Amino acid sequence: MANEAIGVEAKSPTEIDQWKRIVAEYQKPSTPRAVWQIVNTLGPYALLWYLMYLSRSVSWWLTVPLAMLAGAFLVRIFVIFHDCGHGSHFKSRKVNDVVGFLTGILTFTPYYHWRWEHSVHHANVSDLDKRGTGDIWTMTVQEYLEASRWKRFSYRLARNPIILFLLAPLFLFVVRQRFTSPRANARERRSVHWMNVAILGLAAILCWVFGITAYLVIQLTAIAVAASVGVWMFYVQHQFEGVYWERAEEWDYTAAALQGSSYYRLPKILQWFSGNIGFHHIHHLSSRIPNYNLERCHRSHPMFQQVRPITLHSSMSSLTLRLWDEKLKKLVGFRHLRSAHKK
Repeated sequence: MANEAIGVEAKSPTEIDQWKRIVAEYQKPSTPRAVWQIVNTLGPYALLWYLMYLSRSVSWWLTVPLAMLAGAFLVRIFVIFHDCGHGSHFKSRKVNDVVGFLTGILTFTPYYHWRWEHSVHHANVSDLDKRGTGDIWTMTVQEYLEASRWKRFSYRLARNPIILFLLAPLFLFVVRQRFTSPRANARERRSVHWMNVAILGLAAILCWVFGITAYLVIQLTAIAVAASVGVWMFYVQHQFEGVYWERAEEWDYTAAALQGSSYYRLPKILQWFSGNIGFHHIHHLSSRIPNYNLERCHRSHPMFQQVRPITLHSSMSSLTLRLWDEKLKKLVGFRHLRSAHKK
């Protein structure tokens, strides 16, 4: 069962009150820590662009690796953007919005539109009846067996690792996020349009400085690296062995956070570049905790440390997980369909 796999039992009302009091201590943003994180992230990112400017006339064998490293910094920039969207990076809402918009330009992500879609994700994570917004397409075994051939083909294509982690991420950040959702309100739609204008403006300046070809190679390389890593992180955070999913009537907030979101224990350097977002179980308990407080919150109480970590090695097994089996209450691969179909 999911609870056993993760090592977390259902929480009593007393324990729920306890974790709420604990996380409240870590919800307070720190201006010095927030500013320092921006300095040690945006500073090196700007330096990398300067080095790429110098290296482009020397050798692309220097420029492309620098662009890939810039993509790693973009992952960290996106986590800052993400925190601003939750209103957690700074104390001031206005400062969060300004920094969120500016980092949105660098990550090609419309601030208010993304914030709205991401809030839907947080409200509905692990709820089988509310899939479809801000998450990765996940079908149940029964839904797949009852689907048309075309839908099955589309789902298998969408779940192919090359599509899911290489092509789709680049399409999502470069193309898909240039358009609004039909369900978005006026502010969210405007944020997409203004972000497109800002991105075009910055691109025009950089094309003038670098040249069109050089800019496109550098920017697309950096975005491709960041987008692929970002989608992989998001995937592992909610698609892993022992993950919790339930229908709406049985869904529980605490279980969805501690069992439906993973603790991705990464080497320190990767934890730094990913802005501590591997402590995703803590983030889903309270999205008001800034990323620079997530690890400290995780270590503050044994309750949080009961969540069994996923490592780089063990996370590879999640690549075989494709469908949710409601009878077994676990994610399964396509091979499982043979036995399911016979039954």
